[in-house]
Amino acid sequence: MVVYGTQVCGDLTLGATREWLVPDGTGGYAMGTVSGLRTRRYHGLLVLAEPGRPARRHLALAALDPVITLPSGAEIELAVHEWAGGAVSPAGHALLERFELVDGLPRWRWRVGPIVIERELAMVHGRGHLGIVHRVISAPGPVDLHLKALVTWRDAHGERTAGGPAPHVDAHGAGAVVEGAFRLAGPDFQKIGQWYRGAWARLESDRGLTAQEDLWCAGRFTARLEPGAAIEVEAWAGTDDAQRGAQRIIDRARLRNRALTHDAADKTDAALVLAADAFVVAGAADAPDVVAGYPWFGTWSRDTMTSYEGLFLSTGWYDEGRELLRAYAATLDDGMLANTADTGQTEHNTVDATLWFLHAVERHVSGTGDDDLAAELLPALDGVVAAHLRGTRYGIRADGDGLITQGAPGVALTWMDARVGEIPITPRAGKPVEVNALWINGLAGLAVLNERLGRDAGPIAALLDKARASFARRFPIAPPLHSATGVQDARPLFDVVDGPHGDDPALRPNQLLAWSLPYGPMRGHPVPVELSALFTPLGPRSLAVGEAGYTGVHAGGPAERDAAYHQGTVWPWMIGPYVDTHLARSAKNHGELLGGIEAHLFEWGVGSVSETADGDAPHRATGCPFQAWSVAEVLRVRRNVG
Repeated sequence: MVVYGTQVCGDLTLGATREWLVPDGTGGYAMGTVSGLRTRRYHGLLVLAEPGRPARRHLALAALDPVITLPSGAEIELAVHEWAGGAVSPAGHALLERFELVDGLPRWRWRVGPIVIERELAMVHGRGHLGIVHRVISAPGPVDLHLKALVTWRDAHGERTAGGPAPHVDAHGAGAVVEGAFRLAGPDFQKIGQWYRGAWARLESDRGLTAQEDLWCAGRFTARLEPGAAIEVEAWAGTDDAQRGAQRIIDRARLRNRALTHDAADKTDAALVLAADAFVVAGAADAPDVVAGYPWFGTWSRDTMTSYEGLFLSTGWYDEGRELLRAYAATLDDGMLANTADTGQTEHNTVDATLWFLHAVERHVSGTGDDDLAAELLPALDGVVAAHLRGTRYGIRADGDGLITQGAPGVALTWMDARVGEIPITPRAGKPVEVNALWINGLAGLAVLNERLGRDAGPIAALLDKARASFARRFPIAPPLHSATGVQDARPLFDVVDGPHGDDPALRPNQLLAWSLPYGPMRGHPVPVELSALFTPLGPRSLAVGEAGYTGVHAGGPAERDAAYHQGTVWPWMIGPYVDTHLARSAKNHGELLGGIEAHLFEWGVGSVSETADGDAPHRATGCPFQAWSVAEVLRVRRNVG
């Protein structure tokens, strides 16, 4: 249980910066803030994903605003909205007594004198279907409660205004059908039909994006409730009569979440398991897939494969993981894994996603003993190696020294892939250190799989030996001899070698993979102390303080944020490799490395881990508040090291 009281809920500078998420298992969700204020264009009680396309989302039910009518006839509004111009009205957050996250589900309590109203909500797992319950916890007598439905129907990334046609609302049974796309159902529905103009999303303004839209008040549900009684409302995709009972939806969701966390070691472990579950969704052809981050990312193969061990192996979700690996293997083309369909197009534009795929398959087979999967996928994995040896897209190929080189004008192929316009910020053309660590790790993993199945691993072993020798020769930044012993001290590695401007010695966290991967080229070697300069409570910075181009604050409009994305911004997912590297140096005191992350679980995306944070203290969280690989890596190392 996570609990916030009046001093957080009633202060929008605190309560409106803590967000909750309830996923539906398809890529859709309900999402908002502890205080109830919609601060993002993506916030809403019903956000629907297209079947099999988790990245294609529409905002449907933006809000359901409670209004109490007192015996005197006075109306007390419990909702909170911000409007263009800065007005906050109504200001129901001032009446919030408590917010709780219980079993992963949000619960609010408002107090108006002797009257206490509670709200709970949940989604049906596997379908875009919301159940929301308002209950009178205490009151001196009957309470008249109205719930005003503010709706729209638009792409989750956009906005809709009164300059266009109003959403079409048809009264239907115990509710309404909106735009022929989704249903609302509850007691005593009365149509209203009115624009609420100028709804303001303050975080979109901060991000340099359009922050204003108009919402349509479709109507309201009404009930007179005795103390202990409740009003149940549902909203779901489609126009069928699929009412399930809002309280029943909540009860089933609570039981499911309790089952998921039954074996959790502690509260933090339970939170991470529920956070992990949010990202595992039904993808194309009902195969499992991974949403990279909420609320705006879809499925990205790089994020999926980087997250694989934490999301599927650390949790024991082996069957789902197996089907995901099989589905992704089917996307291989010329030795490259398809990266993302967020744009509506299949793209093969990453040098590292495929190498993470090799790692994921080896970890799965080694961890589960699934030799059948190894036999099924080995031909495809052999094809990946063959394609890299002959060369594939964007100049990706194994060079004469056995290392992977890559690069083409206007693209950034590593995970540091931010661009401003058509200009990559960190193109890293040449031979990036983590790409070659992944390549060596992947070759070693393939050798293990071949030996496991009784096949000849000799050709792979020869490639591996050549790549290892070249890595050892090319990447270390030559240190001075230690004056007392005549032995070279451990030193950092080049970030990129053989680039268009020579070798790049910038101190970045990418080299951590050379030590952290199970078959990494630096595994077992001394770890340079300089790497500790990258560390913050939320993970390593993407560039060390003092390096040319270091940017300590990840803020501003899209161009400013993208320019800072990999120039000092903290990436929590890299805390996984950092902890692994730390354990390689010392088996003790690993726990303090995760202390900042564990506190962060309840600071921003409640119960989850953010995509990024400022490089400068106090390391304000940025990017997506709920990010798959951030959660996955924290869960992986926390469960691995105890």
